[in-house]
Amino acid sequence: MCGIVGYVGARESQPVLLAGLARLEYRGYDSAGIAVVDDAGKIEMRKRAGKLAVLREDLEAHPMPDGHTGIGHTRWATHGGPTDENAHPHLADDDRLALIHNGIIENFSELKADLIAEGYTFRSETDSEVAAHLVGREYRATGDLRTAFRNVVNRLEGAFTLLAVHQDEPGVVVGARRNSPLVIGLGEGENFLGSDVAAFVEYTRSALAVGQDQIVAITPDAVEITDFAGNPAEAEPFEVSWDAAAAEKGGWSSFMAKEVSEEPEAVANTIRGRIHDGVISVPELEGMDDLFRDINRIIITACGTAAYAGQVGKYAIEQWTRVPVDVELAHEFRYRDPVIDEHTLIVSISQSGETMDTLMAVKYAREHGAKTLSICNTQGATIPRESDGVVYTHAGPEVAVASTKAFVAQITALQLFALHVGRVRGTVSAAEAAEHARELESLPAKISQVLENEQAHIEQLAHWMADTRSVLFLGRNVGFPIAMEGALKLKELAYIHAEGFAAGELKHGPIALIEPGQPVFVLVPSPRHSALLHSKVVSNIQEIRARGARVIVIAEEGDAAVLPFADEVLRIPLAEPLFEPILSVVPLHIFAMGLATAKGLDVDQPRNLAKSVTVE
Repeated sequence: MCGIVGYVGARESQPVLLAGLARLEYRGYDSAGIAVVDDAGKIEMRKRAGKLAVLREDLEAHPMPDGHTGIGHTRWATHGGPTDENAHPHLADDDRLALIHNGIIENFSELKADLIAEGYTFRSETDSEVAAHLVGREYRATGDLRTAFRNVVNRLEGAFTLLAVHQDEPGVVVGARRNSPLVIGLGEGENFLGSDVAAFVEYTRSALAVGQDQIVAITPDAVEITDFAGNPAEAEPFEVSWDAAAAEKGGWSSFMAKEVSEEPEAVANTIRGRIHDGVISVPELEGMDDLFRDINRIIITACGTAAYAGQVGKYAIEQWTRVPVDVELAHEFRYRDPVIDEHTLIVSISQSGETMDTLMAVKYAREHGAKTLSICNTQGATIPRESDGVVYTHAGPEVAVASTKAFVAQITALQLFALHVGRVRGTVSAAEAAEHARELESLPAKISQVLENEQAHIEQLAHWMADTRSVLFLGRNVGFPIAMEGALKLKELAYIHAEGFAAGELKHGPIALIEPGQPVFVLVPSPRHSALLHSKVVSNIQEIRARGARVIVIAEEGDAAVLPFADEVLRIPLAEPLFEPILSVVPLHIFAMGLATAKGLDVDQPRNLAKSVTVE
């Protein structure tokens, strides 16, 4: 979950590395460091615990010589706490080599024991320093950084991306990847390496996706890629569809505030090019139409917020395709020997396309004969490349750790997928599909309406509740996963107890949590489409209100039945039931952000979290 960047070229490397790390800090912010080969041909390194600002301040107070080759790292701690010593880069070969690492080396303990037996000493508690010493040892034996990497990587078990520079090879950065992301940025007289394209998008949009078990060496004028055995290999080229400005705050108080404001645009961009004159067709899926006719089961696999998007998508997919759908947490899926075959479609969801548990689930599925489709927001990511098909959400870069615009885009992509498959299977009529297409196209304006009409009210409500220690969320049908998403956002951002429940479960235990003053958000379904479902939720409201709960209702415009039982009502525009979640989640995103802000917390970089979970 760390962020890594490498640079070689005519520019001074420190500003390039620090700018790249600033855009990668969402991947980890426990510590940061850089190493450069200075103009005298010597390795210079600086690293500090804390956020990137701490490193910047140190470099301003105590400048170090610059050079034109370097690597940088921002860390999410795994082995060893967030200390200066455990920060990256790590030095080896008498401080002539610097190495950075993303991932976990699972057999580091035995490798470290061997090195200690040979007389090596360690300055940190990390598994990463083991890799540094191994590469340094091989460099002394071979005198070539590429060869040193080849001799080391096959000894490492687990997930890793490694980048290294050596003072005897100025103008060269070497990297390797296994089960962890690495992309190449192609410039003119300069080249870049990074965990994702954010590391270098300020300088180039031309990129290559490094494949599994590949080693790459960059110089100012060349890129050399081999497999771990040294055989020439190729990387997949792609163009980055957004510019550096898209990953900047642009005057907003936080990235999360900016990204919540971009939820209408995220939905619009996901729809764009996939609806023509009322006909929904996803071009990327057309080559899979025979498969869609043949499948008899769909399993959605994801983690965290993406899993809740999958649960919302389940309702739409089953209704419009008549194919049974299961939603499974990716980190549980492959460990329980699931029953899958060639008639099973595995749909994975990952904003980054690098979520390790989800990637492993996709690989497991393919090994066992199932077909795979990914819903992803990141070009060049590993999960789409490992899948048989991909639907990109086109939400643009999401920097805040808590996912918002990517979540609504994922639901939109799943609905497009469901309607595409329904058309192929003949389970959705042309008239029904056209109606749903109109509804999808209306969603961006409706989200904007929620933001315009309710944001100030919700932020004021959050300010009043700044000392709240527990919040519950209730929903039925498609409202249930939205209740869980609302609770997750509050846990992530405000560090308070929050739980989402299916409203029907209330009497089966959770009602014991209700006491006077307990805040409860209730997602109320439309009375226009299901009077029975609506009445059941209103009954739930009466039950908790009778026990002293403070009830905050999210209901559609014109629903007067909730007024006698609600302390606060937040309104969303009229929508068909399966599209309501995209609207009803927006107030919950605003509330979580508002409550965390009222508590003085960092909404972009919550404690202990990272945006992209690239380790199991």
